[in-house]
Amino acid sequence: MAAWFTFLIACFSALLTQIFGSGVFELELHEFKNFKGLLASGTSCRPDCRTFFRVCLKNYQVSVSPGDCIFGSAVTPVLGSNSFRMEGGHLSTPVRLPFNFGWPGSFSLIIEAWYSPSEDPPVDTNNPDLQISSFAIQRQLEVGAEWSQDVQSGQQTELRYSYRFICNENYYGDSCSKICTPRDDRFGHYTCNPDGQLSCLPGWKGEYCEEPICLKGCSEANGNCSSPGECVCREGWQGTFCTECKKHPVCKHGTCHKPWECHCKEGWGGLFCDQDLNFCTHHKPCMNGATCTNTGQGSYTCTCRPGYTGVNCELEVRHCDSNPCRNRGHCVELDNGYTCTCLPGFEGTHCEHSLLTCADMPCFQGGKCHERDNGRSYSCDCPKGYTGLNCEKRVDKCTTLPCANGGACVILAGVRMCSCRAGFTGQRCEININDCSSNPCANGGTCHDGVNDYTCSCAPGYAGRNCELHSAPCSSQRLCLNGGSCTNVPGGSPVCLCPSGFVGPGCDYFAVTRPEGPEPEPRDNFQWAAVSLGIGLVALLVLVCMVAIALRHVHRQAAAERTHDTMNNQSDTQRDNLIPTSQLKNTNKKVDLEVDCGQEKSNYILKNYHLDYNSSKEFKESQTQEDKSHKYEKCLEDKIPLSRMYSEKPECRISTICSPRDSMYQSVFVIAEERSECVIATEV
Repeated sequence: MAAWFTFLIACFSALLTQIFGSGVFELELHEFKNFKGLLASGTSCRPDCRTFFRVCLKNYQVSVSPGDCIFGSAVTPVLGSNSFRMEGGHLSTPVRLPFNFGWPGSFSLIIEAWYSPSEDPPVDTNNPDLQISSFAIQRQLEVGAEWSQDVQSGQQTELRYSYRFICNENYYGDSCSKICTPRDDRFGHYTCNPDGQLSCLPGWKGEYCEEPICLKGCSEANGNCSSPGECVCREGWQGTFCTECKKHPVCKHGTCHKPWECHCKEGWGGLFCDQDLNFCTHHKPCMNGATCTNTGQGSYTCTCRPGYTGVNCELEVRHCDSNPCRNRGHCVELDNGYTCTCLPGFEGTHCEHSLLTCADMPCFQGGKCHERDNGRSYSCDCPKGYTGLNCEKRVDKCTTLPCANGGACVILAGVRMCSCRAGFTGQRCEININDCSSNPCANGGTCHDGVNDYTCSCAPGYAGRNCELHSAPCSSQRLCLNGGSCTNVPGGSPVCLCPSGFVGPGCDYFAVTRPEGPEPEPRDNFQWAAVSLGIGLVALLVLVCMVAIALRHVHRQAAAERTHDTMNNQSDTQRDNLIPTSQLKNTNKKVDLEVDCGQEKSNYILKNYHLDYNSSKEFKESQTQEDKSHKYEKCLEDKIPLSRMYSEKPECRISTICSPRDSMYQSVFVIAEERSECVIATEV
């Protein structure tokens, strides 16, 4: 939490200082000269030109002009009269213009010398009659403690001065906008570098130097610290560096690898390592390097080293007490046993072997015996072909003639030679016989020598052990077209097995009966016939569809004409098909024609067939023959769309018959088709 708080404070401070910053512009006045003691207007001062200065600091301008002193301004007390020099070469306290924002790196400075009639200002600095001189400069200035010297001269005055810009305490950077406040508390332990960076105090680390550096070597996993140089162990660990685990509090003869364990030392057991398991470990009864073995219940046995005996191997064994040396040999005790010193003529570990002499004729194969060491030993001169101490070995002449490549050394008539395996020759079977020397590969084949054999790499189109057979493998090129499968024939050309519908050596012909004539040309790879056949089938299908549409149109026109003729033929007998007036409901209102057709119900309004029953007689009497003819023609015109409208539904067709004769009925002819039944109501 403290680290977060410190981080937020630092971020907030950095943001503010980037906007505001903190520093001060300092001006040192060293010497001023008014050679004639005059004002800027040329008027003499009375009695002397008591001089003070007004300083105006503003932003950088190429041509410095009067205006607001946006960086600050200051007025000095009266420093002297006419020409004077500051005590010690400078003012006791320089002119200071504080900044509460970042230093821009450049400035414009106006220094004005004014005449004060009285000892102490203020004086109206807006009155030009009291001005002695004015100097204006513009400069680039970096932040630093070093002073910049300058001299300004006018017609009758001269001013020597210096200036600098320094950061206030805890502010750093090129613009004094970076803040760094040294601290040594719970929120950090650091000082500030000249560039404003944090510099941790000894013993601290971290972004804000809030983490202590523990004792060198302190275990990071098992220890920590709250102050530099500490190593505070976590629960279960101990030691200077917190690397030693704490064993179980009641563990007596045990150790631990992790906290609160109890691993028993040798010879101890039990949950808390308080049970004595063996006598050997704790009492070590066996002596002289013997090995102790526990046998249970506090007993033990000792396995003694050579030369010792006894229950605890405490007794030294004397081997010579048993007189192991024979033939009067002398026994000598050693650390690990004994040795026998034999008398002349005997040898062996216990002097049990008698030495041979030339009198014993030890040389075989007729070798000559020579005595040595005054008859205590001998040597044999062996005949040719034998060797060994007693000439008992035959000399193997093949040991100096190694045969290569599995050859065997043999001796024939006293001469060594190598018997080589098949395929090799030479004195040592080191030469591989070239089996390709007879050029066994025919038809341009390449021979490859092997061990007692060869192989041929045949040219394309040939096969066999010696490339003597013609061969055109199916895989060498695409031989069969139209899905045919290629089959190799030993000793001949490949054969294509064609699918149904294709024949020819490459399955490139259609299997159809053709008239006698020249053999058809082989088709190329692109299936032009199949493409043409497909195009023809599509054209035929389009033609059939067009014919069907035309026939349907003709059939509809013929049906319409038949319907018209039928209505005309039945006009004379229409009274048989009329609906009497007595069977109709007359409401003296216009009623729509309603048709109920099967499962679908639709209301159709026949606008041209509404008649007023009450006025029908007067209408008929006053109707002229010309009106009747006109009405008949109009009815025929209206009949056509009505019939078309009902002809779209196959369940019900309605034809309207209009009679030109004077009649009290309006006839409706009903045609019912298939399973649908139409009920028609009309008003007369």
